[in-house]
Amino acid sequence: MNHKAIKNLVLAAMFMALGLVLPFLTGQIPQVGSMMLPMHLPVLLCGLICGWQYGAAVGFVLPLLRYVMFGMPPIFPTGVAMAFELAAYGAIVGFLYAHSRWQCVLSLYRCLIAAMVAGRVVWGAVRVLLTGVAGEAFTWQMFMAGAFLNAIPGIVLQLIFIPAVMVALDRTGMVHFRHASAMKSDATLPH
Repeated sequence: MNHKAIKNLVLAAMFMALGLVLPFLTGQIPQVGSMMLPMHLPVLLCGLICGWQYGAAVGFVLPLLRYVMFGMPPIFPTGVAMAFELAAYGAIVGFLYAHSRWQCVLSLYRCLIAAMVAGRVVWGAVRVLLTGVAGEAFTWQMFMAGAFLNAIPGIVLQLIFIPAVMVALDRTGMVHFRHASAMKSDATLPH
């Protein structure tokens, strides 16, 4: 394994650990704890920092592992739907950001918003399939409440916290924003 792959593997493990622990912290706030979407933050950061493959893997495994270890979230249909939703978040944000012409705060917001919308659509589609198998109804109102209305505090947190972390990491040199000219010069360097 090369140095970058080892670094990404270690970071992905750290993001997985954060995803396991963060719900305990936000759970201490009964009114909005689950609305903070604590597992989403490390998955989105993993996709941005480590790449779409790591973001997808961490996103898919995280809710399932958390169920095995702590019994939460309930595995069916919540945990299974969350596995696909978080995998979509990690994969989409990582892929879009890696292929952005510029990697800057504006590009970061575009990628985050696209991933958030796509992940919620994936969640809704999986919930429709799972509730159909279980013989239950999953209505448009249930989708809107679960995907958007109940998630507003978490969406706001993601749109503030993730860019702030990425800017801080850029300033420390751990992650670098880059422009199209820098991407062209990187492409000409031997790997």
